[in-house]
Amino acid sequence: MEIINSVKELKAKVSALRSDNKTVGLVPTMGALHAGHASLVSQSVKENDATIVSVFVNPTQFNDKNDLAAYPRTMDADCALLESIGADYVFAPTVEEVYPEPDTRIFSYPPTDTVMEGAFRPGHFNGVCQIVSKLFMFVEPDHSYFGEKDFQQIAVISAMVADYQTQGAEWAKRMKIRPCPIIREEDGLALSSRNTLLAANERAIAPNIYKALKGSIDYSRTHTIDETKQYVINQIDAVDGLEVQYYDIVNAGTLASVTTWDDAEHIQGCITVFCGATPIRLIDNINYK
Repeated sequence: MEIINSVKELKAKVSALRSDNKTVGLVPTMGALHAGHASLVSQSVKENDATIVSVFVNPTQFNDKNDLAAYPRTMDADCALLESIGADYVFAPTVEEVYPEPDTRIFSYPPTDTVMEGAFRPGHFNGVCQIVSKLFMFVEPDHSYFGEKDFQQIAVISAMVADYQTQGAEWAKRMKIRPCPIIREEDGLALSSRNTLLAANERAIAPNIYKALKGSIDYSRTHTIDETKQYVINQIDAVDGLEVQYYDIVNAGTLASVTTWDDAEHIQGCITVFCGATPIRLIDNINYK
């Protein structure tokens, strides 16, 4: 496995792979890797001749400087994990390498990027699109892998790729986005790099998020959308140390809120919860149909 720090070297490696007619998979990450990330990398290794994993904590997607400073960074452990599961290249640039000058591009794909996380974290998805579009243009992968824990992020990135397709970008026409299932701990907590920030007592209560979501599946069969939303919120808020920031039940394609179970063919519940005194912000989601 090779570690690459410059865009120039990354493009040279990709060019050599293309000259050999190799397929390339890209797994964008912000590091602090866990089994969820490993599942994405393993899928890429299965489906491509070469797998590139980016490890870069992207400053433009943080609207809270304290959140950026606190984000876990575990480069040595990340590289050891990636090498053990067959990644070929790690792209680990500096901020200056990725942003030699300020990125002033504006991306807008309502409602996918304006609801839920988009409403509560202004500018977050614009930053996501800035870095992911750069990675796509650097690598021009055949496949790119994202975890479904970040359900809304996949929808926004898919909209961005579709936009680039209409603009005639060849990489966008060729590349396929590969959503991968949420990986959970045995107690149901969705794996997240932020979980490492939880104190022991906070980690003990965090599984109640998924417990409430899972319980709402049966509840939803005999109750309305609004009643199901309130059920989930009440279940979680009843736990000392947990507080729901938002819970919405949406059309899984457009992310627009639904009002009845017949409003969309596929319906997803998306939640963000504050856990603990700090607090740590945890996200999760569940499919209703």
